[in-house]
Amino acid sequence: MANRPQIRTAASALISMIADEDTVVGFLLAGVGNVDLRRKTNYLIVDSKTTKKQIEDAFKEFTSREDIAIVLISQYVANRIRFLVDSYNKPIPAILEIPSKDHPYDPAQDSVLSRVKNLVSVESVASDRR
Repeated sequence: MANRPQIRTAASALISMIADEDTVVGFLLAGVGNVDLRRKTNYLIVDSKTTKKQIEDAFKEFTSREDIAIVLISQYVANRIRFLVDSYNKPIPAILEIPSKDHPYDPAQDSVLSRVKNLVSVESVASDRR
């Protein structure tokens, strides 16, 4: 145990959240939340008053920050900015669509899952041709 390397918190990557209040608070209680020196958070709570532009701005900010490794976004929120989510193609930060309490997860709408399925089906077709 003493030989175990310590995790360097200064170089640690964050998980960001764009979701409804219940989902975000659950992750904040689990320790995901962060507020930096400029008072910037790594989450956006989406409610009925949140505009599409605010969601777009948060998505663009979180996907451009170097200290964020994963962006968790509720699927119903992702559907509001589907064009941005679908056009995002970088590996880091990874975009993961998650369900929320009031909106169940629909795998047919998940762009990342559909990309993976297409990739796997293309690879299986290529391996069958060998």
